[in-house]
Amino acid sequence: MKITAQPSSPYLSRRHLLLGAAALPVASSLPFGASAEAPIMGASLAPYRRFALGNFEVTTLLAGTRTVAEPHKIFGLNATDEDFAAASEAAFIPADAAQFFFTPTLINTGAELILFDTGLNPAGITAALEAAGYTADQVDRVVITHMHGDHIGGIYDGTPTFANAAYSTGSVEMGHWESTGNEGFEAKIRPLQEQFDLLKGGSEVAPGITAMEAFGHTPGHMAFHIESEGERLILAVDFANHYVYSLAHPDWEVSFDADKAAAAQTRRKMLDMMAADRVPFIGYHMPFPAIGYVRAVDSSFEYVPASYQMMIES
Repeated sequence: MKITAQPSSPYLSRRHLLLGAAALPVASSLPFGASAEAPIMGASLAPYRRFALGNFEVTTLLAGTRTVAEPHKIFGLNATDEDFAAASEAAFIPADAAQFFFTPTLINTGAELILFDTGLNPAGITAALEAAGYTADQVDRVVITHMHGDHIGGIYDGTPTFANAAYSTGSVEMGHWESTGNEGFEAKIRPLQEQFDLLKGGSEVAPGITAMEAFGHTPGHMAFHIESEGERLILAVDFANHYVYSLAHPDWEVSFDADKAAAAQTRRKMLDMMAADRVPFIGYHMPFPAIGYVRAVDSSFEYVPASYQMMIES
């Protein structure tokens, strides 16, 4: 069909306006700005984030999240109310509530599927695994970084959650908890205790995955250095429990830390290393997806959330 150009005119005739209106879809009877009815869905968060690290595939899993009131009773025990409020305001977060995240990490080395920590309960970790495309039966090894309830809660509930898995944890951590009579240990770890391989600093969980002593939060708390094809990541776990109140203020005391002085020393050591090396880390309680970097600022540090760094193909 041949289209003949017409001379343009700055004016539209009444006939043109009527023809144009006739071509428009019929307007609905809904008031201006309204749309078709849809339910209010509520806040949500995707339960996993996966990225490549060299030849490894790393997946962070959101096994649970909750709001906790009065965070100053947990973080910054040696900070004044004024300093705590000022730190909160500077970070654009409320001083009277904090959001807690519980983030186990799954690493597929190509030879093994290794899960670091198990969340609060079996339902939470299995749901996150399934959302990410895995089943609990596919996990080859479970590594427990330390034995607080939010890390061991999903490992056992009358039967093992990960039926085909081997188990690893730090020897110092196991030695501490096995003699305390702790209810969580007795319910979750004791039934599997004889199946655990025990690690120390420098132990290799798998090629490219090395244990690091990060004591203080618990007597035998372990972090892990991950490396594949020259790409590095620190699985830092609970060396810092909040991205502002304990990472940006490493000397602020945290109620969860067993040895507060040792925990602060560990924080500074790890933060110094990660800032100097510009190496990314995963923190179990960092805002999900829990992946970020550390920037040194004067005598302190700043958390820099990962954006698209893990998406760029080399």
